[in-house]
Amino acid sequence: MTNTLHRYGSAESFQNDFIVFASPANGKNEIGSIPKLKKFLEMALPFKPVNIGDPVHGGALRPERGLNTAANWKRDKTPDLRAVIDGIDEPASVVAIFDNLKAAEEFLSVVVEADLGLSVNISASIEGAQQCCRFAGIPRHSVGYSLGFEGKTEKLPNTQMLTLTTMCGHGMISSSLAKKMIDWVKEGRRTPEEAVTYMARFCSCGVFNPLRAKHILEDARKKME
Repeated sequence: MTNTLHRYGSAESFQNDFIVFASPANGKNEIGSIPKLKKFLEMALPFKPVNIGDPVHGGALRPERGLNTAANWKRDKTPDLRAVIDGIDEPASVVAIFDNLKAAEEFLSVVVEADLGLSVNISASIEGAQQCCRFAGIPRHSVGYSLGFEGKTEKLPNTQMLTLTTMCGHGMISSSLAKKMIDWVKEGRRTPEEAVTYMARFCSCGVFNPLRAKHILEDARKKME
């Protein structure tokens, strides 16, 4: 079970969203797991993940203490994948995000071959996860579903905002920020690439998919044309 199951969006929007976790088990194999967690992410790099991260320090785009609000708009927008790997200093789940099925399949095959002794979880569409398992030559162990939203759903943010905010499994991307970025892109005040980097820094575990977010913002802008 993972909070990434609650990502919101159409089936088509998940064609470029493949999340692969590796986790040690508390009380079982967390001792000595840090080199294995780092190796897991190292193995992901050749397959060009769009983001990697851990829940302790965040993803490849991170907040920074000591900066005022205005500084955020002019910061370097280059994801620092190496900083994520070098910064792992305690046992925790680590994650690699891919924007295409081929990369996810090939990465999973390498992970299976390495046999690190960690629990591996794929969060994607059911079909996408099954294809990854088949490609790697392993059976699917189990499956988890999100039942979606219930209750007074009319009070929820709109579809575009939900799709953006639910890409942070810990809910650290606010609806207000998502709305602001959508509006700014529509108004031409920021490009989709710029708006995506602003939001990505708030995701505390690194599961935010910048490419998927970029497509959402581009679609929002096109609907204004």
